[in-house]
Amino acid sequence: MEFIVALAQINPHVGALNKNLEKMIDSARLAKEQGASLVVFPELSLTGYPPEDLLHKPIFLKRLAQVEHQFMGQLAHLGVDAVYGTVRQSSHGLLNAGVFVQEGKEVGFCAKWRLPNYGVFDEKRYFEPYTKVQTFPYKGLPFGVTICEDLWHPGGPLQELVQSEASFILNLNASPYHLGKQAERESMISERITESGLPILYANLVGGQDELVFDGGSFAMNQDRQVVSRASRFQPDLTLVTLRRLPGQLVELLPGRVEAGLSASKEIYAALCLGLKDYVEKNGFSGVVLGLSGGIDSALTAAICADALGAERVEALMMPSEYTSQESLEDAREGADAIGLRLSTVSIDPLFTAFRQSLAAEFKGMEEDVTEENIQPRIRATLLMAVSNKKGLLLVTTGNKSEVSVGYATLYGDMAGGYSVLKDLLKERVFALSRARNRWAREAGEPLPIPLRVLEKPPSAELRPDQKDTDSLPPYPVLDKILELYVEKEYSLEEIVEEGEERACVERVILMVDRNEYKRRQAAPGVRITPRAFGKDRRYPLTNGFRDS
Repeated sequence: MEFIVALAQINPHVGALNKNLEKMIDSARLAKEQGASLVVFPELSLTGYPPEDLLHKPIFLKRLAQVEHQFMGQLAHLGVDAVYGTVRQSSHGLLNAGVFVQEGKEVGFCAKWRLPNYGVFDEKRYFEPYTKVQTFPYKGLPFGVTICEDLWHPGGPLQELVQSEASFILNLNASPYHLGKQAERESMISERITESGLPILYANLVGGQDELVFDGGSFAMNQDRQVVSRASRFQPDLTLVTLRRLPGQLVELLPGRVEAGLSASKEIYAALCLGLKDYVEKNGFSGVVLGLSGGIDSALTAAICADALGAERVEALMMPSEYTSQESLEDAREGADAIGLRLSTVSIDPLFTAFRQSLAAEFKGMEEDVTEENIQPRIRATLLMAVSNKKGLLLVTTGNKSEVSVGYATLYGDMAGGYSVLKDLLKERVFALSRARNRWAREAGEPLPIPLRVLEKPPSAELRPDQKDTDSLPPYPVLDKILELYVEKEYSLEEIVEEGEERACVERVILMVDRNEYKRRQAAPGVRITPRAFGKDRRYPLTNGFRDS
């Protein structure tokens, strides 16, 4: 006997209950049309993940219950069964639950045992842990439901389900992306199968939610720890898994569609595009605006914006000053033309002159310094915000992780904006991703979105004559190595020195990182690429007297 289970990898919108309901109904209808009898949705699929303090609003929970009732009615009408992620109430609080609906009626639910409370997760703020398991009979076979973190560790509900003689496991997930996460998931599920001997079907969310990106990649793994089905990454998908019943209530998963893996550059680029696209569209913006400087960061940001949204939804301003080189003007124009976006030029010289004249009496007798340098990006931010306000466009900032780590960015200047596409990319990765984007364009016979000169010239903020980033910072290969160890891996000063870095340089970088927490706290959200992004992953006090030297 065989039957088909569909893994419905949907892109929910946090809090948009009716929209999420429509997506789930559409997926259930498609699953039925393709021969599935059971459709499995990810963790908290009706609410979107993470719903955060929406769960503290009684009216939200009331409407969630109403939407669930509608969903069950639609399942009955379609003639398909479902397991989906939602919220249930216990005597002690809320549960992160997986509900089984058969013939339009709730048969029962299981809920999350292990509540993650690290990194981007703070589920203990909202949910109570659950320590019960239940198997549900389906087509003569008992199955168990687990929720995300429950399978990241041995024992727990999986062990209980084995003892309850479950034949297979449905695991509902809202597992956010970072580089290499898909391999981690499949390795972890392989370990659980080794321990349990049970095949596991893994349904994951897809889509952008603030700084998080959920990359999908739902899959099914057989008892032999082979992936027999795998969904697409970074886009909604419906994956069919055929289950064959064997003697003794054993189950075999038959081979199906297995999407190939992605290179590191392609998955990072896809994550950046998806995070930006969903932030723009779920928040109701018509498009984006950014400053195009002729440098590497803004060139890559512009390419990502055009790829994510379409060039027609991207506007750029080139805002030269007396310090802007002719090369930068030419490179900005070349990149904009290659991408096909609209580029306007607005000189900031008259405004900069007016600022200096207005402050002349206040600054009398004082030499020009970083104060005047910072006025320039703040003028540019004002112009960009004016365009943003007037046209309803989201202002996208163009800074990278190296700069924001050490404070080499102007608060209320180039840091101003609503979203930061490159926020979790160190400078060396910005260069690598730019070269990869050009390579893909070359392979497709398209114009290069990143002008070659931009990849070759020394980075410069162009806020004073002949300025180079290395005037203020160590060379980026050195800086990024230190930042990777200190910020992303939490190495101490001594441990970084032991890795071969020069002590004085390490001390200088650590001091810059620690002194600029206040800037990062006021920075725009941006796509999370690493397991240690600025934001929820890394939370340090603004007033902090600890020094690692």
